[in-house]
Amino acid sequence: MSRQLCLSCKGGRLLCGMSSCPLLKKLEVQAPLTERIGRDVDGPSPSIFVGWGGYPQVSVGQLTSFSPDTASASDNPGGWYGLGFEDIIAYRSSLIRSKKKQGVFKRNGFIDDLREIALSVNPVEVEARYKNPPKFSLEFNPVSQPMGPSGVLEKMDLTGNPKIPRRVDSVVNDDLKSQTQVGMLYESDFDVYYLSGVLSSGILGLEDKQKMVPTRWSITAIDGMLAKKMMEEIRGCPQINEFLVFENTYLENHFEIILMPGAWEFELFEAWSPNTLWTMNESEPVIQVEYEGHDGRTKYAFNEGGGYYAGRLAVAEYLSKIRRQARAIVFREIYEGYVVPVGVWEVRENVRHAFTKKPKRFQSMREALSDIETRLRIPVRNYTDKSRILAQKRITDYF
Repeated sequence: MSRQLCLSCKGGRLLCGMSSCPLLKKLEVQAPLTERIGRDVDGPSPSIFVGWGGYPQVSVGQLTSFSPDTASASDNPGGWYGLGFEDIIAYRSSLIRSKKKQGVFKRNGFIDDLREIALSVNPVEVEARYKNPPKFSLEFNPVSQPMGPSGVLEKMDLTGNPKIPRRVDSVVNDDLKSQTQVGMLYESDFDVYYLSGVLSSGILGLEDKQKMVPTRWSITAIDGMLAKKMMEEIRGCPQINEFLVFENTYLENHFEIILMPGAWEFELFEAWSPNTLWTMNESEPVIQVEYEGHDGRTKYAFNEGGGYYAGRLAVAEYLSKIRRQARAIVFREIYEGYVVPVGVWEVRENVRHAFTKKPKRFQSMREALSDIETRLRIPVRNYTDKSRILAQKRITDYF
């Protein structure tokens, strides 16, 4: 395996061809919850999970919580900001993932129940029976949140009533394209975390094309759909007239964001320090970069995956809010302490929180870069050498 391949894969896509990631195997955690798990499990289900292995025949099922008091929080990354790794893992380890093989186009009573769970804004009480007691083998993924114990599901019944908002019920029952439905629900203040679950359930889109979407794909798909719509609006907005710098640090990830005058462009750097989980054998930082021009992307951001789309959404949200367009560069530095991948929500929330702070304002690119260099660990020149946006030298950038 090449180091570059490992860095692009981050253990989630199995690009090496192995059945499981040897790096992530080292992080398996045997939880004390094991003794409490039997074949029969009753409890609140805050959401569903759709796997991607074997697509289009995939493992689907509800997530059932051991702890009624934390059921809602256990699958709500939007409320996790500020928590540490141990708290996040504790939340996720309390959820049992049910697995039952289904075709993504399948429609039956079981799938209908999963859709009700996904649409509900409150956890739904369920009774579940498993083929064998679910086993605890905590899994980590660079896109979705950590997962706790899992088991093959024999039977599941809803014993509680789902709470589905009237607006959601109305939108999902309209015969519209999924992108239109997602946009309508987002504008009605349903967040990306709720929307990704709804998309996974297969209830969105034109009726003859509805299908379940693997959870890891739905997360990035929601980020992509929403940002695409916002970018169409942003391109028609006035350009900002100064250089704005925002910054934020959380979970051993440091972000610097520069918004600069010009028509919409976006670039995101992902710089990994040596000796992180993904760069154990590296002696120098490894910098990846993805870029898109004014008209957007035509290819998937392979080098950075879901993190690129999560960061782009957060930037698009801010520009849409202030009704301006800009050239945007996001610098992300991942430090040695980032030992457990928690999912791309961390990128999204880091950038979102950066925009809640008062920006630093500059009249030139040189001033802005000098400012962020005081907080970055890697010299700015290491980034500028790889940047498409910074290569576009303009007199107004420096004077």
